[in-house]
Amino acid sequence: MLAESGSGHAVVMDGPPDHGGRNLGVRPMEMLLMGMGGCTEFDVLLILRRGRHDVRFCEVELEAERAETDPKVFTHIHAHFRIGGRGLTEKAVERAVSMSAEKYCSASIMLGAMAKITHDFEIVDIE
Repeated sequence: MLAESGSGHAVVMDGPPDHGGRNLGVRPMEMLLMGMGGCTEFDVLLILRRGRHDVRFCEVELEAERAETDPKVFTHIHAHFRIGGRGLTEKAVERAVSMSAEKYCSASIMLGAMAKITHDFEIVDIE
């Protein structure tokens, strides 16, 4: 499957062979998580940079649990942020992560209507 966005970008999606796919791309449910990860990471970076914080990188790793029966919706999603920069404070990073989760990240807010979403972070100080 080739999914093409309104902005003209394309992503290949597929399924496993035991479900009729050819394993040539990400699974659609993986794509949902990837979208949430990208959305919240983008927000956190933007919030910190607008606050004039010296951010050098941000990574978010998502772990998810799904329901055992159909529809196998996400029931719990945990986001672990790893943020690097100079002089970053826990207060500033916590604020950015919370603002993304509670106000700005449409993807996580939408998924949060079905799944419990938790998050934590670690700061990597770059000298």
